[in-house]
This record gives sequence, C-alpha cells and structure tokens, in this order.
Amino acid sequence: MKYHPRFADNILSDRLKGSGAVLIEGAKGCGKTETATQAAKSVARFDIDEQIHIKMEVDPKSVLNGYTPRLLDEWQEHPKIWNYIRHEVDERKMKGQFILTGSATPDDSVRRHSGAGRFSVIKMRPMSLYEKEWSSGEVALADLMSGAVPRSETASFEIGEFAEKMMLGGWPGTLGVSSADGMRFSQDYISLIAEADMSRVSDKKRDPYKITRLLRSLARNVSTEVTLAALAKDTAGSDADLDGETVRDYLSVMERLMVVDNIPAWSTHIRSADTLRKSSKRYFADPSLAVGALGLGVDKLLDDLCFYGLLFESLVIRDLKIYSDVNDGKLFHYRDSRGMEIDAIVEYPDGAWGAFEIKLGMGAADTAAENLLRFAAKVDTEKIKPPSALTVITGNGFAHRRADGVNVVPVSVLTA
Repeated sequence: MKYHPRFADNILSDRLKGSGAVLIEGAKGCGKTETATQAAKSVARFDIDEQIHIKMEVDPKSVLNGYTPRLLDEWQEHPKIWNYIRHEVDERKMKGQFILTGSATPDDSVRRHSGAGRFSVIKMRPMSLYEKEWSSGEVALADLMSGAVPRSETASFEIGEFAEKMMLGGWPGTLGVSSADGMRFSQDYISLIAEADMSRVSDKKRDPYKITRLLRSLARNVSTEVTLAALAKDTAGSDADLDGETVRDYLSVMERLMVVDNIPAWSTHIRSADTLRKSSKRYFADPSLAVGALGLGVDKLLDDLCFYGLLFESLVIRDLKIYSDVNDGKLFHYRDSRGMEIDAIVEYPDGAWGAFEIKLGMGAADTAAENLLRFAAKVDTEKIKPPSALTVITGNGFAHRRADGVNVVPVSVLTA
C-alpha cells in the first residue's frame, strides 16, 4: 500500500536531529510503525521476532546493534530495553540513534530511570481530514493563530457523506475502503480492546462484557465532561458492580492504550470572580470508535443529529490536536461556574492562544461568534496575551472573517 505522508514525518525528522532517541506513542493502528519505518535504517520488531526474545534473555544490548536510526517497534514488550537505550545514547553521544514505537504505555514502575535529555516523545494520532485528502488545506491553523484572515472556496458538504467519513475515521487501514468495511474495522477494534488488550496491558484478567458496557457509555457521552459517577451509573448492569473506582481503573488502562484522548480544562486569568471548572472533556482517539462501540450505521447517525453533532465536535477536536502538534501547541477546553463553555482553546508555547467553537452548520455561527466575543471580554489581557484568533469551525460554508472579527472556517478546508 502506498504510504500517505503525515505531519508526524517532519516532526520525527526534527526530533531525531535534536535527541538521541525518539519515542512515538499512539493508539494501535494509527500508523506509528509505517511512519517510523520511513525514517529508520534498520528495524527490530519486539512483538513478532522470536530472535529478539532470545537476545533479550542472553544479551539485551545486542538488540540495539544495526544501522541508525534503528527502529525498536513495540518496545514495551520488553520494557527493560529502556535503560539499555538510555545508556547506549550516553555512550554514543550522537543524535538520531533510535526510534521507539508503542501502542501502550508501560506502567510507571517500568521507567525507573529518567530519559530526560536523551529521549524526545511524540504523541501520534490517527490521520486528519487533510492527511486523508478530505480537506483542501486552504486555511492553516498556524496562519489563523498568527492573525491572518482566512479565505477559501465554498466547502462541499453532504451530511450523509460526512457521516461515512466519521465511520471510516482517521485510521490508515481504512484508506480506500467502503463505509461498511470501516464500520467493521471500528467494531473489531472495540472488540479487541474489550476481549484482549485491556487484560494484556495490565496483566490482569478483566471482564470483556463490563469493558464493552463502559466503552458504549463513553460513546454515548463523547464530547462531554461526564463524571465517573455518571459513567458508573450508566454502565452498571443487573449486577450493579461497576462503581466509580472500577470505572476509574478501567479508564486508566484505556489511557495507557491511548484509546481515549481527553482534553483538559484551560486554567487562565479572567476578570470576573467566576470559578473555572477543572474536569476534562472526554473523547476517543478517533470518533469512529464511538460509532463502532454503539454499532451505528449512517442511517442511525442521521436519525440523531444531536449525537451526530457531538461526533462532529470529536472529529474537529482530533484534527485540531493533529494540526496544533505541528507547532508544539496544546489543546484545552473552557467552562466556568456560570455555564460559559468554549469547545477548544489552542495555546502555543510562546503564550499565543486562540478560541474555537465547533458547530455543524453555518446557521449556528452567529450564536457561536457571540459566545466567543463574550468569552474574550472575560479574559484578563493584562495577565495573558489577547486572543490571536476567535474562530467558529463549521461543517459547511466558506472561510471568511465576519465584521465582528470572528473567523468562520469549514473543517474541510483546514490544515496545520
């Protein structure tokens, strides 16, 4: 299969120039190995190469021998290799020696010695609309964040076709397949999480039925700040044995598998005495997983436009994360005690930030713009920079700047 270029390609290239080893983490199937293989000169596959299992018992350091950069794929299968890499980087005193990929984060006891100064970490995500060639790329997030006026042709948007794109998701494995095959991919992905991955990664047998119930509850509550207690109540079956602590434990393992990809609340300075909420907003790594967990086809998605809107928000959040990663940006959401909410805040390392509201149709742009302006007025710009951009991201329309200064940008013209 032809390799489709990713934003992660350039990020990886830059990190290899500055670090002895680069660790790429991300959900299973998001394309880590393929991207790493483009840069690697030799490969050690820890999950399938039986020789590596033997070497790790006899002479672990020999696994590191090979042309550099050397890819250590699924390194967490033998987590003690971490310390050998650390020492090897120190001894060689050269950049770009190793690339590590992993679809699960080892527990905290594994990394007994810090990789600070030796390792750079990249969080890789599924493909964005632009990477899948479903966005024209006429408007760059970086340009919005620099204050540029967005412009584009009118974006083609047919709600049923967009539903199919959400079902296919950003997985490289769904490139060129039908929506039905994409649906099967997501359902199989969810089944494997419940039946194998959750137990494998934590070395503890877990009930697939309970995990499936929790995944379905997360899907029903995607793009919300649903609490542990609410998830436990929604998830509990006739046995009623999924309490808040059990849910917390399951979610912790899902985070290690990088199946969920929540965004934290933004902590900032505001002029009023309103209290800022601290709860994270819950998302899957890709909106297709919510569709797969609930077994929804296109027709069912279109029958519930409120849920469709939450999935649309989830898709935009995924893409904003990918695009902001290119410039080391971070994504947050905002909510205060008066109920004011902002769907996404992008913040760059230099303190520049932009606020984004996500609305499926252009018809909601007026209300969203008013909300963004009210929010901007609350921020204490004597303590932080004023916003670089206030933007409504929509499903349809064309990119432009309104008379009130708020941008309107369809997601299908957006890029990094």
